[in-house]
Amino acid sequence: MARSSKAGGESLAGAVWGSRVRGDTDARERAGVAEQVPPPVPVTVAVPTAVPPPRAERRLRRFARFIGRQLLREFRVVVAEPVRTLVRRGLSGVLLAVFTAVAVLTLHAVDQFPTGATLVRLTSHVRGDIPLPLVLLRTPLSLFVPARDMPALPGIPVLFLGIALAQLVLGRTRTVVVAYAVSLAGTLSARVMIAAGPRWWGLPPEAAQVIDTGASAAVVGLFAHVATVKRAPVLFLCAVTPTVLRSIQKPNLAGREHLVAITVAVLLGLLATRRDPALRDGPGPA
Repeated sequence: MARSSKAGGESLAGAVWGSRVRGDTDARERAGVAEQVPPPVPVTVAVPTAVPPPRAERRLRRFARFIGRQLLREFRVVVAEPVRTLVRRGLSGVLLAVFTAVAVLTLHAVDQFPTGATLVRLTSHVRGDIPLPLVLLRTPLSLFVPARDMPALPGIPVLFLGIALAQLVLGRTRTVVVAYAVSLAGTLSARVMIAAGPRWWGLPPEAAQVIDTGASAAVVGLFAHVATVKRAPVLFLCAVTPTVLRSIQKPNLAGREHLVAITVAVLLGLLATRRDPALRDGPGPA
């Protein structure tokens, strides 16, 4: 009897406890208070980030892009546009180059005969001991007489290319003016250097006996002028820098004149683009 009464007491207590728990749950539900669920824990996924290239590599890439853009621009203004101008104008676009090449070959052939050599000497030879008015009178024709120390035929392609490019890019009038200006500047500077004597930038007295003819100063001056006007460093490097190095290595009369011609041509190019910035990328005038 005691054991059954004890079991009945426990079951009664459990029933009372269960009813209390259910009553509390029902009360909370009736009150509208729901059990709070803890918020989900965010999961962070590590995404690999691109490592920026080193500074030297970035600079190299920028430099490579700059060189590529410069080469394309220079090809357009120095090669593509002159070729289109040549196709549009035909032979008249390079008429100065054709005339100069024919004149050089003709005077070279005439100079091979005694009578012709005398005629060429009296009309085109320029020296430092000749009076200045006579030098000014002979200078235009002296451009077409090949220099004594340079063969005529190998220089014809370079002469033709330089004058043809200048005429297609600069136009006929500017080409003639620049060619004559740089040649005359070289000739007059030679007289000044001879008068200065064998100093740092002067020339010895025997340089006054050297015959100063040929279109080499005019051609290299035209290359330098075109490269300056069109902002074409590759053209300057290929067509002008070798002449500068040879002139520095061998500082004779012709070398000094070439340096003066290049300097004058560059200055004229800078002045021209300052007055008319459209010359840098614009097509060549007629």
